Amino acid sequence: MSTYARPLEVLIDELGRLPGIGPKSAQRIAFHLLNVDRTDVARLAEALVDIKDKVSFCERCFNVAEGPRCEICLDSGRDDHVLCVVEEPKDIAALERTGMFRGRYHVLMGAINPLEGIGPEQLRVKELAERLADEDVNEIILCTNPNLEGETTAAYIARMLSSFDMITVSRLASGLPVGGDLDYADELTLGRALEGRSFLTQSTPPKNRVQPTSSVD
Repeated sequence: MSTYARPLEVLIDELGRLPGIGPKSAQRIAFHLLNVDRTDVARLAEALVDIKDKVSFCERCFNVAEGPRCEICLDSGRDDHVLCVVEEPKDIAALERTGMFRGRYHVLMGAINPLEGIGPEQLRVKELAERLADEDVNEIILCTNPNLEGETTAAYIARMLSSFDMITVSRLASGLPVGGDLDYADELTLGRALEGRSFLTQSTPPKNRVQPTSSVD
C-alpha cells in the first residue's frame, strides 16, 4: 500500500532523479510545492517548459543560448585573441562573476573520464581545433576543474595544442582547491587563479603583438 497519494509519489520520484537531490530532499521539496500557492507552482512549471523550448547551446562555444549564439559570442567588446576552455556552461558563469576575464570561451561539455566511458571523442575537442583554424587566437587558458578528470583533460588538450606554435597555453594557478569545482569557488579565489595562471607552452608572438602579462613558470 502506498504511503502517499500517487501524484505526490510520482513527484517525489521525479525530483529524486535530479542530481544532488536525495529521497528526503525530494520529499521535502514535494511537500513544499504541495503547500504553496497554485500560481507559484504554475510559474515553476512554465519555467521548466521554457528552458526546454527556448534554451539550447551556442553553435560556436557551446555556452547556453536563446538563439544560435550566446550573449558572450555576440559581444563585440570581447577579446578574440584569448580563449578560455571550461568543462560546463556553469563554469562560464563562475568566471564571469570575477569580472576579470574579457575573452571568449569554449565549453567541452564534460571532462575525460575513462571509468565512465568519456574520452576526447565525447567532448567538444574537435570543435575546439576547428575554431583555432578559423579564429585568430594567441592564448588558451585551460580552466578545467582541479580534480583528476580536469587535470587529465587539461593535459590532453595541452598536448593537442603543442603543434600550434603561435598559441600560448596556460592553466589556472593555485588558489583553487584540489578536487573542487569552479562553480563552488568564490570570486576572489577565481580572480587570483586567473591572475596567477601558469603557462604550459609559450609562443613567440610577432613584434607588433602584446605579450601576455602573466609570469611564466
